[in-house]
Formats: sequence, structure tokens, C-alpha cells
Amino acid sequence: MKIDNVTLAFKNKVVLRNIDLEIKKGEFIFFIGYSGEGKTTLIRSLIGDFEPERGDIVLDSGAYLYKNMTEKVLLTYRKNIGVIFQDYKLLESKSVYENVAFAMEVCGYSDSYIAKKVPEALEQVGLLIKKDTFVCELSGGEKQRVSIARALVHDPEIIIGDEPTGNLDPHTSHEIMQIFDDLNKDGKTIIIATHDKNIVDAFEKRVVTFKDKEVRSDVAKGKYSLEL
Repeated sequence: MKIDNVTLAFKNKVVLRNIDLEIKKGEFIFFIGYSGEGKTTLIRSLIGDFEPERGDIVLDSGAYLYKNMTEKVLLTYRKNIGVIFQDYKLLESKSVYENVAFAMEVCGYSDSYIAKKVPEALEQVGLLIKKDTFVCELSGGEKQRVSIARALVHDPEIIIGDEPTGNLDPHTSHEIMQIFDDLNKDGKTIIIATHDKNIVDAFEKRVVTFKDKEVRSDVAKGKYSLEL
């Protein structure tokens, strides 16, 4: 995937300008920067939810995401991306199993395939034992594990997290990040936007820093620093 000379604007205000980044298959990347620097907007663009004012997202196939955008192209692309948010975006009145299954039902998968894939995804995040528990009864860390399981059911190549540990304590945050690290070791491309210095410093992955509407630094095995 390549972010090709992308400029993003919201209500006529430029958020990010002339962003060029190549994200290779199997990489693990942290996006860091002060609040309001455009990390979430860039993630929205990466998942096909925010069209750049200029530039495009170039897929591994060489196709341009927005230039060639159709409903079919977007659906196919989104099946290849798993997204995890800070606020989980779960259905609180439904069970763990139902939440993960719902992500497959809306894409038209058969009941038999859903019955096979959902337990596999829950097993990956250590929550199969709680498949019948209502989400409203879970801890924050457990809810985020459900979100990750939901993202995994399509077996995506790319996992994107927007502040996935933002509502969690340090110990739980580390556990959640370990899941992402394990997925990366299995070949998944991981992109995480975060303000968590401890997490970034502990995992020593590629760190891209956004400041003043541009990429200010891009460091392999980087540390968390905004003083650039």
C-alpha cells in the first residue's frame, strides 16, 4: 500500500498535506502526533471512508482506491482490512459471539461459515470461553479483544487500530498490543495510531510522526518523541 501525495481537508481546512508513505506488506507501524494532527483522518482515508482532496491510496495491486472507487471495489477492499477503534463500537446488548457474527452476516456469509469462523477468531484473542457473555458485562480489555476478533473474521491482510488502547490501563494495554504483535508475526500488516508513549517505546516498531500537517519523521525501530 502506498499513500501517494495525499492531501486531506475537512470543511475546507487542510489537515494533512502532501503525505507520501509506503507501507510494505507485513510491516508494523505506529502513527504518532499531537491531537488534531490528522492521524484519525488519515486512517479514515486508508479504510476508504475519507476521500483525499488530492492524491490517492495505491493498493498492492497497483490500483488506485479512490480513482477507481465503486461500491464493489470498496466492499472487496474493506474485507481485506480489519479496523479496531478506541471506543470498541460493539453492540452492548448482544453476546460476544453475536457481535463477531454480525460483522460476517452483513457481508452475506453463510450460517455454516459464520459458525466455523467466529469461534476461531474468539480463540485467537482468548475469549472463546466468554462467547455467550453479553458485551455489557465485559471489562474494557475484553471488549477490545472482541473488537479484534470481529476484525479478524474476514482474515484481513491489514489490521488498523485508532487509539486501540486509549481506554485501557497500562497492563491491559500491553496485553492488547501483544495480540497485535502476534498477528504481525503471523504476517499481518499492522498500523496503529496512538498517544501511548510506553507502548511505542516498548515495542520498537517503525514510527511515523505527524506534525504541522506533514510527516515530520519516519524511523525504523523508533521511539515516541514529538519534540521535532
